[in-house]
Amino acid sequence: MAQPLEKTTVVGSKRFTESYVIGELLNLTLHDAGIKAIHRQGLGNTAIVIQALKTGQIDVYPEYTGTILREILKRPDTQVSLNELNAWLKPMGFKAAIPLGFNNTYALAMRPERARALNLKRISDIANLSTEQQSTLRIALSPEFKTRNDGWPALMQAYDLNINPKKVLEHGLAYDALVRGDVDIVDAYSTDAAITKNNLTLLEDDRQAFPRYDAILLMRSDFDERPLQKLAGTLNEATIAKLNNAAESGISFEIVARGFLNQSTNDQPSPTKLSRFFKLLFGPDFFTALRDHVLLVAISSFMALLAGVPLGIVAYRQPQFSTWILGAVSILQTIPSLALLTILIAVLDQIGAVPAVLALFIYGLLPIVSATHIGLMEVPATLKEAALALGCNERKLLLFIELPSAKPIIMTGLASATVISVGTCTLAALVGAGGFGDRIVAGLAVNDQALMLAGAIPATILALLAQAVLTPKRKALNK
Repeated sequence: MAQPLEKTTVVGSKRFTESYVIGELLNLTLHDAGIKAIHRQGLGNTAIVIQALKTGQIDVYPEYTGTILREILKRPDTQVSLNELNAWLKPMGFKAAIPLGFNNTYALAMRPERARALNLKRISDIANLSTEQQSTLRIALSPEFKTRNDGWPALMQAYDLNINPKKVLEHGLAYDALVRGDVDIVDAYSTDAAITKNNLTLLEDDRQAFPRYDAILLMRSDFDERPLQKLAGTLNEATIAKLNNAAESGISFEIVARGFLNQSTNDQPSPTKLSRFFKLLFGPDFFTALRDHVLLVAISSFMALLAGVPLGIVAYRQPQFSTWILGAVSILQTIPSLALLTILIAVLDQIGAVPAVLALFIYGLLPIVSATHIGLMEVPATLKEAALALGCNERKLLLFIELPSAKPIIMTGLASATVISVGTCTLAALVGAGGFGDRIVAGLAVNDQALMLAGAIPATILALLAQAVLTPKRKALNK
């Protein structure tokens, strides 16, 4: 009798340094225990990771008690016992276990000289600023912090603030903007390596708007956490900050995590920027990322071609519907990528390649539908009249005269759709679909330009290749 295939445990993480590092700690610990496991990195925000956990596409990921209370359970509590937390999580099919040993609370960070100039030591001091000072205060927030119940809305309520943030910045980029003086205040995690590295000032949460954010593992109810028990209480604020700093210094998450588990240092000779870039560019994940990226684009573009050409034909043959068809695909094109991915995840009840392919398919419709419609409209009337005069019916006219004549323009539309898909596909990493976007998202998380370029450059080359292969030669267009 055949043995059942061993189930692969899937570890998830969000798109910031600490989550990557702890996710890799979990992944390696499971491997060391003889358990087959993979790490799906950088799965976007809390809503996306929770959806993945709910549908069984991941089994466990690092989370924080404050986030569980405020964002997942929607409770106002600031601190509860693990038993209480699990009683509330049980109806959702989740459980929390293995406190890791540190509290990583939210905070507001400033350059010390700017904080002194405005006499800001506590968050409540912001409300005491003059109207003019408040109007010139440049606050930049990460997308999730700006909207989370325990983020900026909680501060506005607790401190009676009426200030609109000036910018929205990814967490990994916000510190550079702060150090350059482009902004005055950014949201921070108290264990971020950049705080110590840049000697930043954290404003005191004197009204305790933020709950405790004790690091813990959130998992499905049927997940066996015993192999991970060895991690309980092993991390404190100083240790995790050191690991975060190592990851943001260009050391891979795997090496950082392995160094901690083996109690060895992560100190390594720093390679030159160029040699490190090429090492990242042609790293062990290159062919996997290339395969995933090409498959996502190829499948979605083929689907868009199959649906887009008939829609373009209908818009041409039935002018009364053309406005509706072209208008509908134009509206679909305007939906923000992340919003569309989030909607598809909710509708399909899953993350990964399926919502990514559907999103790319939707974005590929407009160029193909529009090109088909235009191409058919530009077929010379004399050519169509001659074909009809020779006894050609409408079906044959379309198949043998109109579509062949419109083919160069349709192919140009397909080329545009494919190029759009290659670029948009990089966002598929946020829902665990893979591709070169994994590198870009990870690079954004740790503000690593070399890692971002190692993802962006291959994606750009793919786009250029698609444009060159699919765009008809000029001679064909002039026939």
